[in-house]
Amino acid sequence: MILSTLQWLCVVMGAVLAGLAKTAIGGLGAIAVALFAFVFPSKQASGLVLPLLIFGDFIAVFAYRRHTQWRYVWKLFPWTAIGVVIGYVALGRMGDHTARVLIGGIILALAALSLWRRATPRPERAPPMHFSVAIGVGILAGFVTLVANAAGALMAIYLVAMRLPKMEYIGTTAVFFLLLNLFKVPFMASLGLITADSFRLNLLLLPAVLLGAALGRWLLTRIEQSMFDNLVLAMSALAGLLLVL
Repeated sequence: MILSTLQWLCVVMGAVLAGLAKTAIGGLGAIAVALFAFVFPSKQASGLVLPLLIFGDFIAVFAYRRHTQWRYVWKLFPWTAIGVVIGYVALGRMGDHTARVLIGGIILALAALSLWRRATPRPERAPPMHFSVAIGVGILAGFVTLVANAAGALMAIYLVAMRLPKMEYIGTTAVFFLLLNLFKVPFMASLGLITADSFRLNLLLLPAVLLGAALGRWLLTRIEQSMFDNLVLAMSALAGLLLVL
């Protein structure tokens, strides 16, 4: 696989952000997808990024598994699995540009909704979201993650809205995405998006993922909750904007 210097910089930075997303700021995962999509066609980029995210998932689960809030995992995962199947069917019929604009628009809309919720005065203990929100987010996340590995931004917005403390947020997303990304592998391989050649590139980029994961662990202990929430939302919105553009 012959790449120019600029293209190598993009994929290495994407791999670093993939690791950083798994141990600190979840919205960075979609920016990693956008960087790979600058070098490769969007569908191929999705297949290249998935194993890198799984590398980061294993690191994050090992580091943060004791903070997992399992009720959110079981509430969302069945619906997300349905979304993956829908995305598998749609991906073969959807052009790259259409997929990117659709996903970016969804992420931007949810980021705006989350900011509106935070700005709206409400009691100290806000009422829980209706169960249909979890269903909708789960199916959308499954669809988005199969098409472009961009569900991290959706999950970030949902879990920030649930007001999870940062360690519980990281532990819950670590387990959730390890299960989800492993579930996706047969679908991506069936579509020809994960191959022996693509996995060789993944192995070359593994040190960059490890570097990003280590940087994320260092950052997470030095960031306040409010800043963490703001960064998650800002990176999610930026990822959505990059996909649209």
